[in-house]
Amino acid sequence: MPAKELVEYVAKSLVDDPEAVHVEETRDRDGIVLELHVAEDDMGKVIGRNGSVAKALRTLLKVTSAREGEPVSLEIV
Repeated sequence: MPAKELVEYVAKSLVDDPEAVHVEETRDRDGIVLELHVAEDDMGKVIGRNGSVAKALRTLLKVTSAREGEPVSLEIV
């Protein structure tokens, strides 16, 4: 599963308003940057207590990017 679809699937599973979730993919000199957009009320659910959910998402992306061979980073906006 490509990184963008993985982040979108996990985020939609976590939030109350899955229609507001969308992921934008851009490229920079360091690799792929994924920007995760969620409803303002769901921001805490995606970040988690002390950033635990965000850290877990980034760990999943590291595994995915290792298989694809291109670094992927996640920004939650």
